[in-house]
Amino acid sequence: MIIHDARFLTSNSRADLCPAPTLPEYAFIGRSNVGKSSLINMLTERKALAKTSSSPGKTQLINHFIINDNWFLVDLPGYGYAKVSKAARAEWAKMINYYLRNRANLMCVCVLIDSRHAPQAVDLEFMEKLGEEGIPFVMVFTKADKQSTAQTKALVTEYLRKMSEIWDELPRYFLTSAETGLGRDEVLDFIAEVNSEWKADAAANA
Repeated sequence: MIIHDARFLTSNSRADLCPAPTLPEYAFIGRSNVGKSSLINMLTERKALAKTSSSPGKTQLINHFIINDNWFLVDLPGYGYAKVSKAARAEWAKMINYYLRNRANLMCVCVLIDSRHAPQAVDLEFMEKLGEEGIPFVMVFTKADKQSTAQTKALVTEYLRKMSEIWDELPRYFLTSAETGLGRDEVLDFIAEVNSEWKADAAANA
């Protein structure tokens, strides 16, 4: 997929105020400081499309970007550690849960995972919850450039082993680096593939 146009559309604290669900949508979420904004900028080849910060918890709203005028990319608040109050985290969780359960055009959730760390309970629990809700998702391992290929492979293998204790069928996964562009084509090709299926289904039901 070639990104011809990528622009910010709107931010909302309520899922029911998001743009009309007329286009396929892909949500990006992960633990705070997982490199989400950097990855979004890498995928879209826009240096400052998503705001990056060294402080966890920068994203606090549901941020919609429109890509090539034919699909939405959504930047969701991170889960886990952030320098905000418990009340604020509770509000984020409520907002995210409502969005994930009720957004009719949500094709897939891209769960970002730092490839440098062993399996984290908060990531495993979040993905298990998605599975229980029947919400499609893929695993996107970030920061693969920060260590050797062998180390990354070993940690990903450990994640998949841990996932296999619960899952009969493992989700699709991608290795990425915002610094080198690793995984960009694979993630965008996946989105293009799902978009094609969405268009075919829409045409069949027209």
